[in-house]
Amino acid sequence: MILLTGAAGKTGRAVLQALAKREAVVRVFVRHQDQASDLLEAGATEALLGDFAMLDALHTAMKDVSSIYHICPNMHPSEVEIGRSIIKIAAEAGVKHFVYHSVLHPQTEKMPHHWNKMRVEELLFESGLEFTILQSAPYMQNILAFREAILKEGIYRAPYPAVTALSLIDLQDLGEAAAIVLTGEGHANAVYELVGTAALSQEALVSILTVAKGSLVRYAEIAIDEWRLNAAESGLGDYAMETLIQMFDYYAAYGLRGSTNQLRWLLGCEPTSFLEFTKRVLIEDLE
Repeated sequence: MILLTGAAGKTGRAVLQALAKREAVVRVFVRHQDQASDLLEAGATEALLGDFAMLDALHTAMKDVSSIYHICPNMHPSEVEIGRSIIKIAAEAGVKHFVYHSVLHPQTEKMPHHWNKMRVEELLFESGLEFTILQSAPYMQNILAFREAILKEGIYRAPYPAVTALSLIDLQDLGEAAAIVLTGEGHANAVYELVGTAALSQEALVSILTVAKGSLVRYAEIAIDEWRLNAAESGLGDYAMETLIQMFDYYAAYGLRGSTNQLRWLLGCEPTSFLEFTKRVLIEDLE
């Protein structure tokens, strides 16, 4: 039995999809019944309701589990405390393999959510559990928040300069890599960077979007104050908002660059390019 925490988000759904294709037995841990019902339809074997503050629910979720894929909710202020609890309970339950969903370059203290993931990684090193850590690049799917503007206005917006260069990954590739690690052998005590592309500037992204769309797509930088206002109106919490702003500042100053070698090795093929992703996911609305 594989336990998948944080299963209702886009990362969890990508991992579940890849595991379901392999007919793996998967228990999902989610907060709401509607999420449980959706994930059972998507291929989960079992669904348990609870949250990371409910230690009894976590103990129940670990019963008969051989492997766990742990995803903490994005930008969670208690990521380290959650990690400490779930690692402890997994060790007590005799879980054989703990796979942790981390982030590319967790050593970057200037990005608090990266730094917190590094601290959870350290807890895993000290736990005695066999572990695999998957350090993911930013998702190509993040641009889908701007789908309407890209398709209707020919504008892609983000809150950092056009020259900002980021390595990316397609969530579909991430799900496949996670499923390979969870169902295969030889990944104990490994740390893998999951990176699908070389670092691409925002100028390069709109050039690729232009090719895929068949008409001009321009880049427009969003001012942080405008982004903050939009985020507040959407209901984003203060901690997540300020953490993301620190991430945008870091991206603007340094970018985020990784190597595709480990993902290529895990998949046994070339990772999905941004052009392939764009044609598959974004431009389908034009056909």
